[in-house]
Amino acid sequence: MAKLNIVTYPAEVLETVCEKVIEFDRKLVKLLNDMYETMLEADGVGLAAPQVGIAQQIAVVDVGDEHGRIELINPVILEQRGEQIGPEGCLSFPGLFGEVKRADYVKVRAQDRRGRAYTLEATGFLARALQHEIDHLNGVLFTSKVIRYYEEEELEG
Repeated sequence: MAKLNIVTYPAEVLETVCEKVIEFDRKLVKLLNDMYETMLEADGVGLAAPQVGIAQQIAVVDVGDEHGRIELINPVILEQRGEQIGPEGCLSFPGLFGEVKRADYVKVRAQDRRGRAYTLEATGFLARALQHEIDHLNGVLFTSKVIRYYEEEELEG
């Protein structure tokens, strides 16, 4: 496994609408594995391909719940409802955290590493993480949704 370099803002790829994945091959499997390792090493709960310089609709999420490792290829949010406001950070914005409003429930359709379609329903923190990563694939950064930024003292508690 190779640790990938995480791209930080301002990098053009972070605000790029990503291309759909059409080839489900060994290269994709290696990228998914490398992205997952990179995310864990960076102490993140999600990582999207543009954050490692690749403008493709690929993301990995693991919030440490019963779902474990989730691989999202060409994901689409089919349904969303409710509202939650909570803290978010981003590996592409080291040290920056803000309060963001998101849907509390999402239903997502995506493909796995073999190209098989699946749907996933999520609430709470997992729903937040999925929305954050899917935003990345559409060139949308969490900073465009921040209600207010946290001061360093607020984060130390």
